[in-house]
Amino acid sequence: MDFRFSEEDEKFRSEFRQWLDANLAGEQRKNPFALEFFANEEGEEWEKRLAWHKKMHAAGWIAIQYPRQYGGRGASITRQYLYDEELNRAGAPQLVNSQGIGLVGPTLMHWGTEEQCRRYLPKMLAADEIWCQGYSEPGAGSDLASLQTRAVEEGDYFVVNGQKVWTSDAHHADMCFLLVRTDATAPKHKGISYLLVDMHSPGVNVRPLVQMTGDRGFNEVFFEDVRVPKKNLVGEKNNGWLVALTSLMYERRAREMMPIVHELAALARLVARNGSNAWDDSRVRQIVAQFACDARAIRLVGLRQFTRQLKGLPPGPESSIQKLAYSELNLRIQKFAMELLGSYGQLAYQAPFAIDDGKWSYRMLAARGMIIGAGTSEIQRNVIGERVLGLPKG
Repeated sequence: MDFRFSEEDEKFRSEFRQWLDANLAGEQRKNPFALEFFANEEGEEWEKRLAWHKKMHAAGWIAIQYPRQYGGRGASITRQYLYDEELNRAGAPQLVNSQGIGLVGPTLMHWGTEEQCRRYLPKMLAADEIWCQGYSEPGAGSDLASLQTRAVEEGDYFVVNGQKVWTSDAHHADMCFLLVRTDATAPKHKGISYLLVDMHSPGVNVRPLVQMTGDRGFNEVFFEDVRVPKKNLVGEKNNGWLVALTSLMYERRAREMMPIVHELAALARLVARNGSNAWDDSRVRQIVAQFACDARAIRLVGLRQFTRQLKGLPPGPESSIQKLAYSELNLRIQKFAMELLGSYGQLAYQAPFAIDDGKWSYRMLAARGMIIGAGTSEIQRNVIGERVLGLPKG
């Protein structure tokens, strides 16, 4: 493989890097929990992220891969890749509307009408409307097709009743892309429709779910006789499973793991082990080196997926492999951090006397969420075993 980029692409990278360096203040470059699962971002913290998003949007640096008519730059897959790399390098705050821009936006461009695209995409990019995803239910998490939230036709509307759970950012959201059952007699992968729902509609009730980290980024959402205009149906009625799969295809993207490996190495240099610095222990260095090798391998798998995109090929198994690998690697890293910290690992984030501000105990608590969200590790193993290796179903 030749991973060198063209001269024009490198110019693009340099332009974006210079803009970030000129506009992203040092105190904004913390992003201390880039791998955590929906950290608590309320009040002032949310407003800071929202302001950063709008600043990037005003400069034309939001959703650069979108067509120009929808507010993007029409950037190539290569430039989108470089864009993501530079955001990671800069430690930029996460954007506030990732559910909309990353998931429902591409889905609308594939399945939606021109009217829907022009209505929703510009406000989505500007963060004038925040989006959340209404997929999982108490009895339909990994087995998403078993969902029971119903939508019944009534004149020009669908009337929705049901419950969704683990709805990230629902407490901030103005809109929700919602999976509902519109034909209760059809097989479970049939009779499902994909609706765009105004979260300010009468009958929508959002309740926070407090995680063991203390964060409230998740929610459960109740729909009671919520009226949704039929023009908010995406794709065909009862064929929403295919539309939903398009969104899921964009969800399982791996994160860059090498920065957290470097942080772990710094922690090892900070703490004592067996009467000396932990980094002086060859076993510690070997474990961190193995983590670095794993992180590098995950990145190379991502480049394989990137190469498929450049060739115009359909998505391959790399997304499931990456998702499984990085979430499990993150859990192993957090467990080893707890081993290094010893009794200090019991101290909570920002507690007095906590080493490294207690961020590793926070990360350890959050790591379990990553092996559940966007498809559990068990589901990913099944996908890889059945669809990649051709193994029989268990």
